[in-house]
Amino acid sequence: MNYKLELNTQEHGSKIVFNTIVFDSFKINIVERYMGRMDSNPKLCEVLFKIRTLDDHLIKRKDGNARIRIKGEDFETYQKLSRTLNSYDYRNKLISRKDADQEYVHFILRLVITNYELN
Repeated sequence: MNYKLELNTQEHGSKIVFNTIVFDSFKINIVERYMGRMDSNPKLCEVLFKIRTLDDHLIKRKDGNARIRIKGEDFETYQKLSRTLNSYDYRNKLISRKDADQEYVHFILRLVITNYELN
């Protein structure tokens, strides 16, 4: 399955970061909320994601809601993956970007498959 990963689309100084994974038939919007100063070691405090069609219609979860809050062990895993994508090594291509991107996308896809009924 082909995808395009769009990382860290945000306004300067904002404590909210928007990431998007675009697939052939849908996209996943990920919202990260941070505490503290964004220019000096911010702390990730909340992660939400929604699934939309390519023409921006929300896709509902199995329980009827539209968004998912990542909690518990999944939140800790997400933090680790997010740190990798924002790291010096990733930005300067000292680690395999393809592997880091795939690990991030596969993690999010696992959450999507668990919570959504995609046709």
